[in-house]
Amino acid sequence: MALLEAQHIVKRFGGLTALNNLSFMLEEGMIAGLIGPNGAGKTTFFNMITGLYRPSSGRFLFAGHNITGLRPNRIARLGISRTFQTIRLFGNMTVLDNVLVGMNCRLRASWLGAIVRPPWVVREEQQAQQRAHELLAYVGLGHRAHDLASSLPYGEQRLLEMARALATSPRLLLLDEPSAGMNPRETDDLTAFIARLRDDLHLAILLIEHRMEMVMSISDRVTVLDYGAKIAEGVPREIQRHPQVIEAYLGKGGAVNLVDAADSP
Repeated sequence: MALLEAQHIVKRFGGLTALNNLSFMLEEGMIAGLIGPNGAGKTTFFNMITGLYRPSSGRFLFAGHNITGLRPNRIARLGISRTFQTIRLFGNMTVLDNVLVGMNCRLRASWLGAIVRPPWVVREEQQAQQRAHELLAYVGLGHRAHDLASSLPYGEQRLLEMARALATSPRLLLLDEPSAGMNPRETDDLTAFIARLRDDLHLAILLIEHRMEMVMSISDRVTVLDYGAKIAEGVPREIQRHPQVIEAYLGKGGAVNLVDAADSP
């Protein structure tokens, strides 16, 4: 059974069709790349998976359950988390507190429990603090726990956003252009880190990314959108050679370079 399945998804904004009859499947433990020109509907697709938008028609299944139209907090609790193309941290909060915010959907204490603070609430808070420190150490930010999030350099802010997403204990992680704004070395490090996330934490990962070298090197399968429709899907080597992809997205020269790189030892 697929972990995530999108069935004939359509999304219209007035007279604009942002996604047109899109079907998609993602299995457990898979890294899938989602690519396409600007305006192809990639982030709209993410927004519908996570409950920010509701499809005009079609439905989403997660682990066999219909999640279409559920609120974002319920979808997060079921095990889907995401990062954003534009970093959205709480800049005036500490690095540690940003991660603790991500854990909120897993904590049982109510506002009343937070005021009265019975022993089980205190224990839960201590466990959350410990887990947050572990996640920060995992992403390489353990030494930054008490710094303000706004004080981190760009690359570390990206890592913090990932730590916050991991704090929800997801089964599926959606990454929206995670390498945006990074230099080549940072991108290489991020690529290795995403592979480690899958291997260490057994996550499924769906990745929107414009850097083709990154997508082709890390993805088990690549899906290509153009004008809201799926025009190709397959393993990276097939996508690099696909005529519609070359025409709609990569450009002939870029496709040739990627093919040459894939064929080189």
